[in-house]
Amino acid sequence: MPDTTSPGAPVPDPPVDAHLSVAGGAPVDRVGDAVAAMVAHPDYPCLGARSVLRRDAMTVVVLDDLTDDTTGGSLDDLGARLREYARTVDAEGDLASFVACFRGPELATEEEFEEALWRALQHVHDHDAQPWAPRVSADPDDPHFAFSASGTAFFVVGLHPRASRVARRAAVPALVFNLHEQFERLRTEGRYPRMRDTIRRRDTDLQGSTNPMVADHGQASEARQYSGRAVPEGWSPPFHASRTTEGAR
Repeated sequence: MPDTTSPGAPVPDPPVDAHLSVAGGAPVDRVGDAVAAMVAHPDYPCLGARSVLRRDAMTVVVLDDLTDDTTGGSLDDLGARLREYARTVDAEGDLASFVACFRGPELATEEEFEEALWRALQHVHDHDAQPWAPRVSADPDDPHFAFSASGTAFFVVGLHPRASRVARRAAVPALVFNLHEQFERLRTEGRYPRMRDTIRRRDTDLQGSTNPMVADHGQASEARQYSGRAVPEGWSPPFHASRTTEGAR
């Protein structure tokens, strides 16, 4: 087929979800590269994630199976690596993220991914001996809820190939853990509202519609946003914090 592109004409960027062609069985570096390609795309709405990527502050781990809760399996590995990250990351520093990518399984619907996400978070919590992070709630229905690992609060972003929101589509299932402390510092410095509004505008431009799940911390439980699925009123996540909640709000 002849090349009909005019000489010197700009080549359009591929769509944000072009990285979906990467197979789940790809090597670790290819899976990580696919996540980086998604975030680096000019149309990707999350400015915080783009800043993290530019500064090489994104810790990416690639595990086998998001549903593997066997002893020594992928979810045990996730918990161990996330707790180590929580103990060593500089929460007072610039924005940073922990990204866990899973080669499988292939989940056919948003509901299946949502179930796997919450089972994974429950598994990580059940094996965490530290008290819940202070200043956030352990009740997933509370507007002040945040996930906790090793006493550190996280906002979790689920990504997967079947996501209805373009910004949530990834080559493989992935869980992004963002430090709550960093958002609070942005609020204190007065930088958060502008960044939030810009991200929401960019997401609306990309999708063609407003994300019905977005809400500020304290307005509605952030648990409603974790999987990326538009959940109905009255929805409650299948998650229960155990006795390790002495430090909770």
